[in-house]
Amino acid sequence: MQRIPIVGGNWKMNTTRATAAALARAVAAANGTQDAVQVAVFPPFPYLIEVASALRGSPIMLGAQDVYFEPDGAFTGEISTSMLRDCGCNWVLVGHSERRHVIGECDDLVNRKVLAAVGAGLNVILCIGETKGQREAGEADAVNERQLRAGLRGVSAAQMKSIVIAYEPVWAIGTGLTATPEDAQAAHKAARAVLAGLFDPSTAQATRIQYGGSMKPGNAANLMTMPDIDGGLIGGASLNAADFSAIVQAAAPH
Repeated sequence: MQRIPIVGGNWKMNTTRATAAALARAVAAANGTQDAVQVAVFPPFPYLIEVASALRGSPIMLGAQDVYFEPDGAFTGEISTSMLRDCGCNWVLVGHSERRHVIGECDDLVNRKVLAAVGAGLNVILCIGETKGQREAGEADAVNERQLRAGLRGVSAAQMKSIVIAYEPVWAIGTGLTATPEDAQAAHKAARAVLAGLFDPSTAQATRIQYGGSMKPGNAANLMTMPDIDGGLIGGASLNAADFSAIVQAAAPH
């Protein structure tokens, strides 16, 4: 089955109002005619409307870095699905390793966010991945399976059309370390097998699984030649439009 690659740029807690808009315009200019790869950017919350304006008329999609599961109410500092849609978002990241390991989000909270986002009509990138200690202990596949099963609890096979999985080994995020293409492929293949068990083989084959973890222009092509790697979730390299665009080009089928 041919899956359309998807490349996301997670800007994390970077940019200003001016630089976010400039970066969005540069990404749109460089990738505006790319129809073989889906492209999305995930700016900080305060700049969503600014970036939405900069992307208007381009095929680049807008996403948010997080969301809360309640529709409204007394939840100081949180942001709802309806607020994200009002800002022009059609994607949201859920369960990023920095949310799990820095902020302390548990599997149950991640699952509530997935269900709320999909239920509100947003597309979700659900992030999974093991720490260095877990990999060294031989627990990588078990950790990823647990996070997949927990994150997708209550999700239907039909709703999986709105969900992308991002495999992000925690030890490779922002460290300069990268999983070898073979190691990344093995993790993606294992995740797809879990999806086949949770749903069915056709749903598993249709679901896109991105790699995240220090993907750069220099290693993107080798990673994305692997049969189960369907694009990338890019951190640092997404802050440079030329580097990000080179990764998008590497993701395009050749």
